[in-house]
Amino acid sequence: MTLRMIPPGGQTYTQILKSTMLMGGSSLVNVTLSIIRNKALAVLLGPKGVGLIGLYGSIVDIAQTAAGLGMGGSGVRQIAEAAGTGDAARIAQSAKALRCISLVLGLLGAFLLAALAFPVSNFTFGDGQHAGGIALLSLAVFLRIVSSGQNALIQGLRGISDLARINVLTGFFGTVVSIPLIYLFGAQAIAPTVVAIAAVTTLSTWWYSRRIGAHGVPMLVRQFGREGIVLLRLGLVFMASGLLTFGAAYAIRIIVLKDVGVMAAGLYQAAWGLGGFYAGFILQAMGTDFYPRLTATADDHIECNRLVNEQTQISILLAGPGLLATLTLAPLMMSLFYSAEFHGAVDLLRWICLGMMLRIVAWPMGFIIVAKRSQAIFFWTEVAATVVHVGLAWLFVSRFGTPGAGMAFFGLYVWHSILIYVIVRRLTGFDWSAANRRHALLFLPASALVFAAFCFLPLWPATALGVVAVVVTGIYSLRMLVRLLPPEAVPAPIGGWIAKFA
Repeated sequence: MTLRMIPPGGQTYTQILKSTMLMGGSSLVNVTLSIIRNKALAVLLGPKGVGLIGLYGSIVDIAQTAAGLGMGGSGVRQIAEAAGTGDAARIAQSAKALRCISLVLGLLGAFLLAALAFPVSNFTFGDGQHAGGIALLSLAVFLRIVSSGQNALIQGLRGISDLARINVLTGFFGTVVSIPLIYLFGAQAIAPTVVAIAAVTTLSTWWYSRRIGAHGVPMLVRQFGREGIVLLRLGLVFMASGLLTFGAAYAIRIIVLKDVGVMAAGLYQAAWGLGGFYAGFILQAMGTDFYPRLTATADDHIECNRLVNEQTQISILLAGPGLLATLTLAPLMMSLFYSAEFHGAVDLLRWICLGMMLRIVAWPMGFIIVAKRSQAIFFWTEVAATVVHVGLAWLFVSRFGTPGAGMAFFGLYVWHSILIYVIVRRLTGFDWSAANRRHALLFLPASALVFAAFCFLPLWPATALGVVAVVVTGIYSLRMLVRLLPPEAVPAPIGGWIAKFA
């Protein structure tokens, strides 16, 4: 094999890497900002304050999902389909309908959360002391629903560079706003901080989406109704999925809070944030660019399966070494991102890394179900995933404490990966490519080996083994990625260095 031998679809790999690197670059900036923000909040608030941030975040996520009726997900598909026709008038109609519906749903969502502030506080914390903070979060719900609609306009037209800029702006201003507020007012500023970050996001998405469909022809009530029905029909499925996902996250935080305490909830929030840092930008890029591309080929099973295999291959090669590094250096990362008070979350973080490795593999397959509009299958797989996740958390947290929440996440993706593979194989005849089988046979056993080393060996030998695994898989990933790209896309110094080892 030489660097000149380019596999079929080399240009597709280039497109995947470009979109992933673009979103990844913005995520890297956000990771740097998050280190600063999380470190400051951890020092200022401690585990209890970080746990409160996680609980408030879950409340906003659930309220936004319930009130938003899945407009973000269905809006992306609707705009992408309109863009595929090349009809500017249709794009403008879809954009106008999405904006109006998002605004109305945002107002309704804000009103409902404000009205239910006391019951939500009593259910979550066992008293009404946090009702004022929850009522204030209703503003964040309104802003995030409006922002979700605007974001869908950009994503549907595959404005990857604009989405990357939005990520950077949101991360920067979120850090600039949150740290002074928490420093000056302590835990009382957590809810205002959530609102301020939502406001920054809304302004950013408005700025980059303001011209989309701005000069469309006037829209008749009948046309608006037709667009709205299509958005709501698919949106309800996305809403149900989101409610199940965020509901599960909320339920698990409640289980940890009730069984182990507020400090444990903070440890869970810290581990969950770190576990998703590296994988997050790959998953975000997958939803941003891959989903609209897959939607356009959903009726062509061969092409659909090819795209999924290509996306999976790139995702594994990019995510594998990073997740192994997080698993190996978990204590150092906890100190770097948070403080010594959070070292109790190290074992939990390692379990989450194992689950994230499987998540990277399973997610591209799951997009087949969404792209083909198999709403019933999509809904029931989400229901099953929620039941398994919460059920395992209830069982494991009571027996193993906080690490049990990570065990539940890993167990979920062992089960979910197998289920999704069986489903998409029946839908499109999907099968793994030979390359993906090889990658999986490297990264999955390597992750299990490093994890087992920390369970049974002293710290330093286990760490040494983990570092070796990171270096070996990192070199392997770099070699494979270079081979997938056209020669002109590879910088000469990198190509020459890789050629020495190929």
